[in-house]
Amino acid sequence: MAKKASSLVFTTNGDRLVKRTNSTSKLLRWQKARYSPLARQIDVFSLVARLVFYLWWDNSFGNNSPKQRNRRAQWLVRQLLNLGPTFIKIGQALSTRPDLIPIEYIEALTQLQDRVPEFSSAEAIATVESELGSSVNSLYLDFDPVPLASASIGQVHRAKLHSGEEVVVKVQRPGIEELFNLDFEVLHRLIRFSNQYLPWVRKYDLEGIYQEFFSLLYQEIDYFQEGKNAERFQENFQNYPGVIVPKVYWRYTTKKVLTLEYLPGIKISDRATIEAAGINPDRLIELGICCYLKQLLEDGFFQSDPHPGNMAVAADGSIIFYDFGTMAEVKSLAKDEMVKTFFAVIRKDADRVVDSLVYMGLLEPMSDMTAVKRLVAFLLDNFRDKPVDIRAFEQVSAEVYMMFEQQPFRLPPQMTFVLKSLTTLDGIARALDPQYNLLQASKPFITRIAASSATSGNFIGQLARQAKSYLQNRLQKSKQTEILLQRIETRLEQGEFQMNVRNEASDRALGRIHLALKCLIYACLFGFGSLCGSLLVLVPALNWAIAVFAFAAFWFLLFLRSFVKLAIRERLDRLAQK
Repeated sequence: MAKKASSLVFTTNGDRLVKRTNSTSKLLRWQKARYSPLARQIDVFSLVARLVFYLWWDNSFGNNSPKQRNRRAQWLVRQLLNLGPTFIKIGQALSTRPDLIPIEYIEALTQLQDRVPEFSSAEAIATVESELGSSVNSLYLDFDPVPLASASIGQVHRAKLHSGEEVVVKVQRPGIEELFNLDFEVLHRLIRFSNQYLPWVRKYDLEGIYQEFFSLLYQEIDYFQEGKNAERFQENFQNYPGVIVPKVYWRYTTKKVLTLEYLPGIKISDRATIEAAGINPDRLIELGICCYLKQLLEDGFFQSDPHPGNMAVAADGSIIFYDFGTMAEVKSLAKDEMVKTFFAVIRKDADRVVDSLVYMGLLEPMSDMTAVKRLVAFLLDNFRDKPVDIRAFEQVSAEVYMMFEQQPFRLPPQMTFVLKSLTTLDGIARALDPQYNLLQASKPFITRIAASSATSGNFIGQLARQAKSYLQNRLQKSKQTEILLQRIETRLEQGEFQMNVRNEASDRALGRIHLALKCLIYACLFGFGSLCGSLLVLVPALNWAIAVFAFAAFWFLLFLRSFVKLAIRERLDRLAQK
């Protein structure tokens, strides 16, 4: 039995797998058997306290540049890795929430992967034998004790059944459920504390996000549920060529052990190997995108984390799906609704697209959907015909962000899964072809929908009406000036225009006043501390005096920094006026 299969791409319940690690690696704190609830609570609360302090410090003292935010984001990633599986999952979930956190944090958390050492083969075998009620030798003809790969929730071992079938066995990490239960309580305390003492966090509905997150997390550690998801997914694609799903061996599957058919393949983002195998990358992009459109629009049951570790390419060019621990459901669309939505995307009709998203439960309806429609229109304008670049979101005007702040809303969890899936699929497609076209790649799916419903008169009529509307829109397309005037008129009617009048001289004066006020406050605090320290020296209370003088020195340094900045600002303003 080979100890390693270089072509295998496999994950454990949505975790990005890491290469085999040395079993003698130092255990992280959360992996140790003696890890009390109090110690865990202290670790979590101290991380949150430090993060809040850093954010306050950066905002208070004007050190909130993109470079500084990136530095803070990288620090946060390291801390989440040290806290273990729950917080790695939280980071991965937050990486899909541009509505909650800045772009620098999104980019850092997107790269968050498990870097957890494997657990011992003895523990893995003990779990298998305990769960399946028999010795590993009687269960499997051969069981490789060295894992193919490991992640925070579990690890994968290659094995062979007595019938001769090659399988992989996913074994859950010992104690992971107990750790999740502990984190469940600790985070609930943290959220209650935040809601009580930090009023500004209430608008994010942390309680709702917390409940959604842990409901999914507990599904991930139930391998029996993952097996049922795999069979449902397989049934949805049983008549769909080009998609392969591994068979589940129920005799060797429990809540903590999952035995699946061994299906090796080429990593889906490895273009060089795919081309060397004679597989057309463009066809692969079409197959992947059409397959996902079927999951999302037709089945309403989709894999919410289709990263390169969860998909591979077979020798015949088929796509192999591996992980089914994080599946999500939405309302599927009728075929005529799909046609309406596709043509709405082609016409860049944001209103119609938003209506479809609301129907599917991917957007929460609000009394005023202006901000949402403007964001959808921005996405259609910028990403309809080209790959998604997350940095392009920075082009969204400050006006749109201001609208969201004035009218905050939380994306439903299904929408965050869709966004995560789309951006991940986009990354895979871009690795295969940096210039791929999303609409072009989705044509086979649209054609199949049309062909499967050709006998339906209503559908054909709907298709004809949408095509006629699209052609009229193209033939009667206004000139650029008219379009601009129409947009201005629409925005005036919707009250979206915001007039910004700036006076450079007054802006500079206000900046100097702001710095002068800071200097005054710091000077007062320094003087107060110095006076108190002097009085304590006379008492005498030398230890207290030293502490108070240190306090005064801190404010003196801040005063000195602000004073120097004020002097430089005044000098520059004088030069600008000459």
